[in-house]
Amino acid sequence: MKVKSAVEIVDVTENPEYEKFLYRCLFHSRQDTYGSRFRGKRDAFYKQRHDYLKSAIPKGFHKKILIFKGDHVGTIEYAPPSGSGLPITGENTVVVMNCIWVHRRAKGHNFGKRLLEDMIESEKGASGFATMALENHWSPYFKRSQMESLGFKSVRSVRVRHKTKNRGLCFRLHLMWLPATQNSKPPTWDESELLKGVDFCRGHSLYHDRHLKPHQKLKLREVLEKC
Repeated sequence: MKVKSAVEIVDVTENPEYEKFLYRCLFHSRQDTYGSRFRGKRDAFYKQRHDYLKSAIPKGFHKKILIFKGDHVGTIEYAPPSGSGLPITGENTVVVMNCIWVHRRAKGHNFGKRLLEDMIESEKGASGFATMALENHWSPYFKRSQMESLGFKSVRSVRVRHKTKNRGLCFRLHLMWLPATQNSKPPTWDESELLKGVDFCRGHSLYHDRHLKPHQKLKLREVLEKC
């Protein structure tokens, strides 16, 4: 079977059969589903995610999963700035990519490129695509080099460190941009919101509650500080 014919990309925002994947992060194990398993436990993240989706979906949010030979191995999530989980601002013709991720068991098939191309094809009216990337961060995900391999370029950056994790290690956050039209205006970001981290995805390297003790989660509003 050829790889191309074995691949299916599904928009889980529009298909009730895959609704659980709106809460499920493929970064974690296959059992780590933020839908049914956490609803009964009043999980704090489930409420964060539910509130985010309730606001973002009407504004144009989409989440897609890539299925290869029946296995869910990749995902991409995006929205206009008004519905994004990242503090990126710009014209509503800009599309912000919250995340893109392919499991290592599916390496070597250019599935990241496939997911990006699917997003671009679906958003033909976009002036460009934006996301955030990390440089010199301890996480292996959302690296600047990974985003550059997909065609994005850094248009702005800031040097920060985490307030509770690896305090001696400064890393750089990059605003990445992939224009779709000539003379398109790059977006910017809200730096004060940037320092708070994100709360739309528990698997994201900048998730606010990551590396925080229970008593710190409510008290520590900004988890990042400039170096």
